[in-house]
Amino acid sequence: MDNRAITELTASDIAARVRDGRLTASTVVDAGLARIAEVNPQVNAVTVVLADRARAAAADLDERIARGEDPGPLAGVPISVKENIDLTWSATTSGLPFAADHIPPANATFVDKLLAAGAIPVARGNMPDIGLRWDTDNDLFGRTLNPWDPARVPGGSSGGDAVAVATGMVAAGLGNDYGGSLRLPGHAAGIAALRTSAGRVAAPSRAVEPLPLSIQHMAVNGPLARSVADLDLLFGVMHGADDFDPLSVTVEHPSGYDGPRRVAVTVDPCGWGVDPVVAAAVRSAATALAAAGWEVEEAAPPAVDRCATIWRQLSSTENAPMLLTPGVFPGPLSAGTVQYFKDNIVDVQLLDTSSAYQGAWAERFVHAAAWRAFHARYPVVLGPVTTQPMPLIGFDLSGPAATTELWKAHRLLVTANFLGLPAVAVPTGVAGNRPLGVQVIARQQGEHIALAAARDIESAFPPVAPILPRG
Repeated sequence: MDNRAITELTASDIAARVRDGRLTASTVVDAGLARIAEVNPQVNAVTVVLADRARAAAADLDERIARGEDPGPLAGVPISVKENIDLTWSATTSGLPFAADHIPPANATFVDKLLAAGAIPVARGNMPDIGLRWDTDNDLFGRTLNPWDPARVPGGSSGGDAVAVATGMVAAGLGNDYGGSLRLPGHAAGIAALRTSAGRVAAPSRAVEPLPLSIQHMAVNGPLARSVADLDLLFGVMHGADDFDPLSVTVEHPSGYDGPRRVAVTVDPCGWGVDPVVAAAVRSAATALAAAGWEVEEAAPPAVDRCATIWRQLSSTENAPMLLTPGVFPGPLSAGTVQYFKDNIVDVQLLDTSSAYQGAWAERFVHAAAWRAFHARYPVVLGPVTTQPMPLIGFDLSGPAATTELWKAHRLLVTANFLGLPAVAVPTGVAGNRPLGVQVIARQQGEHIALAAARDIESAFPPVAPILPRG
């Protein structure tokens, strides 16, 4: 196989071929590194190339296979690791110039699990500084470009890893999701992404430090890949409790789903408006699920307006003192992140009294109970990732009205975060130079349910990829 053909393989295909000797891990890594050299100058998705360490890891894996050892379920799979996930091979910068030399003392536990399973990090993925924009740009590494349309944002905050996967630089990426930061860039890139349930994948660092409650309960780590089967494979390795993360849990991950196959379709969540192309994509996914034997019904999930509103209030209230009070954050943020956050809180009723703050968390319990009951009737909720096309670069810095418009477009995204629910973004084709897609949301610990529905959607549509030069 030539290099380009190798970089078009899924993670599952690569692992199978390395395990049975049709490919070596060294050949796969070299193909990925060649693709990075070819494509990354155009899109700036990869921040650090880990060539020497990746080649050494691949050679070691090949030697182990030659000795008859089991190389693991991810044998030779090249991955990217987001800049805010600890990997001792390079600094964990979170896109911050003052953190450029912050080499972590240990890997994140789920990174160690992936390494033990045979995965090989070949690059770091770009992100907005500290991950608090729906775009990917920072003062340390610069802007990542959307490979489908460079005039539009690639989404954030796991934008670098999403673009790296979509363009064949890696077979899978590792990112995180506090307000859609896996699903939105995955959607923008035309690939699949899994937002895991709160606690299913442990923290991105073994360092223990005080964290805002919204980070504790709404931020998760998960994979991006070019197929839903790859998400399942990666999650099966990544999940599980960590002694360093007191909120992490170990729950069995079933290999399939044999429960009730009912789907609630929400084309325009809470009636705030939806782009016609987005609406058509949701309905086409609903048709695909019906053809696969699911019972499909248009039904509104509970209180998306309140869930999205409280997510914005909590995230803004908790982050404002850290980001906007001089001397609190340990170093400078980019002008874009500061401007975005200042604009974002203009239209937010901050929870600036203890009773308001406590009341928001108390209300979360009510909505979580309503969604639990709704999922008992409809195990899957199908809806848009975002109700509008990906915006042009700079839109999120054009004033408070723009930040509010973005939040409204992402209302179903942040509802899943607010409630700690698992969700899969899955592509459904292309319209012009715009990848289409949807998300499916399941109950807590129901990753296998969301993945099953996403597989059936995926099987109805041909895979998509941006058109970039061949190697």
